[in-house]
Amino acid sequence: MIPSKVRDIMNEQIKNELESAYIYMSMSAYFHAQNLDGMAHWMRVQAHEETTHAMKFFDHIIDRGGEVALMDLKQLKKTWSSPLEAWKDAYDHEQFITSKIHAIVKVVRDEGDYSAEPLLDWFVKEQIEEEKNSEGIARHMERAESSKNGTYMLDKELAARAWPAGSCFDPLSYNAPGT
Repeated sequence: MIPSKVRDIMNEQIKNELESAYIYMSMSAYFHAQNLDGMAHWMRVQAHEETTHAMKFFDHIIDRGGEVALMDLKQLKKTWSSPLEAWKDAYDHEQFITSKIHAIVKVVRDEGDYSAEPLLDWFVKEQIEEEKNSEGIARHMERAESSKNGTYMLDKELAARAWPAGSCFDPLSYNAPGT
């Protein structure tokens, strides 16, 4: 059985991960409106990834006999003054999520919940990647922002991000014949 403090903080993290997906969908919409479809695509793939993260916590709670309590989501932000601001916000948001993952690790350790450690080890490593990616793109955007060609090239590069198999965020999955 999952300790109640661990269950409660993981339920909170489900909300945080789904809000992450929501803000990345907002960023995707913003980038589409700016005719930066590669950046929009990258953010849509990121939204898929954040939803998957929420489901990892969801399943962990269920698998350990706990009750998932879904919480209301907030729309964190809808507009940005520039693509650079959006990428900086993505990096700031990933730092926020890292702080939340670290808080969960602390609760798990305080509770002696060794069964949660493998899941959290995965998330700690994942957040290193998440911060690295968002910070790196923000830095590229800083250099490219004053150059239309640089922004165009970065947009094209980000369009190459692969969809996870079967992603419901991939337009091909819901625009396929028979769907």
